[in-house]
Amino acid sequence: MDFLRLPFFDHLAPAERILVAGAGGGFDVFTGLPLYFGLRRMGKQVHLANLSFANIGASTGRKLTPALVEVTAETTGSEYYFPELFLAHWFHQRGEAVPIYCFENTGVVPIREGYEKLVKDLDLDTIILVDGGTDSLMRGDEAGLGTPHEDLASLAAVSQLQVPRKLITCIGFGVDTFHGVCHAQFLESVAAITQSGGFLGMWSLMQDMPEVQLYQEAATFVFLQMPHHPSIVSSSILSAIEGHFGDYHATYRTQSSYLFINPLMTLLWCFRLDAVVQRLLYSEELFETQTRHDIGRVIAECRNQYPPRRWADLPM
Repeated sequence: MDFLRLPFFDHLAPAERILVAGAGGGFDVFTGLPLYFGLRRMGKQVHLANLSFANIGASTGRKLTPALVEVTAETTGSEYYFPELFLAHWFHQRGEAVPIYCFENTGVVPIREGYEKLVKDLDLDTIILVDGGTDSLMRGDEAGLGTPHEDLASLAAVSQLQVPRKLITCIGFGVDTFHGVCHAQFLESVAAITQSGGFLGMWSLMQDMPEVQLYQEAATFVFLQMPHHPSIVSSSILSAIEGHFGDYHATYRTQSSYLFINPLMTLLWCFRLDAVVQRLLYSEELFETQTRHDIGRVIAECRNQYPPRRWADLPM
């Protein structure tokens, strides 16, 4: 292993056709934009996807499977909440036609079918899930799981695909505290994944990086199109990248909360996806879920079988 090179990029060296996909819904795909632009600069063919919270079924996007819609700048849909559509508009303003493939917020089986369609149509050799936050590493018995339904659906679906490289990244250490995630237990997960050989390194997103500046531009553009729904996670990450600290509020949505914006939020953590899935206490039960309700039932059964562990404060 080269001291001056992250294992994550060694894994991506032979990749040619990559899908960067938001794992947890909402604005997660935006946290993958620095990777998207960086990999494109390396000469890779890169596509974007996201598990969507928008009403994609009511849009005019091209339906590829029952749970997968291709959204472009020409698509019409909700003007109130549709971050993927406005991201396509941002690319269009830059003179680029970039489709965003949107998955319905549903069970693993239909989401997997959508991914299989993209693997075939785009001839993918690599999939990178991106998580805005760190709750994707919760295995099921932690003090709090954050918002696990969407992350679990994406993880379980992609883990079953026949592609050479399946990776996951997460960014925003500390953001999920307000969703009940214990970050001492997140670090415990990283340590366990390290022991299994699944941790591929981490680095900071910095304001001087052109790819990060494009992430900032895209997020700002979409926030203006959706003034009632700016992303708390991306706002917090971008605030940290800009050097803000402590109880700093970039959006009115957090005014009633106490925030701890800090440099650790800029770290991008990288893992082998299979190593993350292997730690889940309920992966087998997830594979055959058809709806979001089914995933909720699996989570509830796991919480009954494995009582949540106590919260652990970081001794620092």
